[in-house]
Amino acid sequence: MIYDDTVCELGEGPLWHPERKQFFWFDILGKRLHTKGQYWQFDEHISAAGWVDHDHFLIASETKLFRFNIETGAQEKIIDLEADIPETRSNDGRADPQGGFWIGTMGKSAEAYAGTIYRFYKGELREIVGHVTISNSICFAVDGKTAFYTDTDTQLVMALPLGKDGWPKGEAYVHLDLTGTPYRPDGAVVDADGNLWSAQWGVGRVAGYAPDGEFIEAFDVPAIQSSCPSFGGEDLSTLFCTSAAVGQTGGDHGKTFAIETKYTGQKEYRVIL
Repeated sequence: MIYDDTVCELGEGPLWHPERKQFFWFDILGKRLHTKGQYWQFDEHISAAGWVDHDHFLIASETKLFRFNIETGAQEKIIDLEADIPETRSNDGRADPQGGFWIGTMGKSAEAYAGTIYRFYKGELREIVGHVTISNSICFAVDGKTAFYTDTDTQLVMALPLGKDGWPKGEAYVHLDLTGTPYRPDGAVVDADGNLWSAQWGVGRVAGYAPDGEFIEAFDVPAIQSSCPSFGGEDLSTLFCTSAAVGQTGGDHGKTFAIETKYTGQKEYRVIL
């Protein structure tokens, strides 16, 4: 089950690059981008990415979105991201079916309502959801008509209707209500059948929910702070999950896991710059 035994302070942003057939993930607090047997060190927090082409990512850091060359390490700033707010950093993010990139921010000490969820699309960065404490669960329905997100503290995964261009066209509504349970939704991903897979912080599991919100099944991981899932592998049936070691000692906390499943993921969408 352990895919990589590198211990991350705060593992996040797992992504299977569909052209490279290569898996990547981040350590936000360690300020690193990882792949098997290699990492890139940065001078500020980085958290999530979308692939642009074979050799480039769009990466979110605490101050900007930037193009990153996987082969050379070269960086090119695309746009500022709360560069004038030193108290915040980026957190969860993912590319959408229309080629946009969604990214959430949060306070570095999880200050209440300090975060925002944005969408970047063809040069424009627009606020989507404000007054968020811990932005997470950014993922998208197969037909591209719905975005999902959460403020982890609320234990509610929200659904937001989208128009053809990927911008919101209606009011958000509750998709999953986990209040009154020990399950705190962190990162999430939607598979090819529309099931939403939620990494649940504090309980060491990734739980699956059908498109109507009904629970399907859960996979346990041996790290209590499970943080974000992603499908990958040659047939997209491997469910990867990052975790966090912060505040924990020993065991497998902070490692990255791979679970073979009977489910098939969606190919990660390309970001259009």
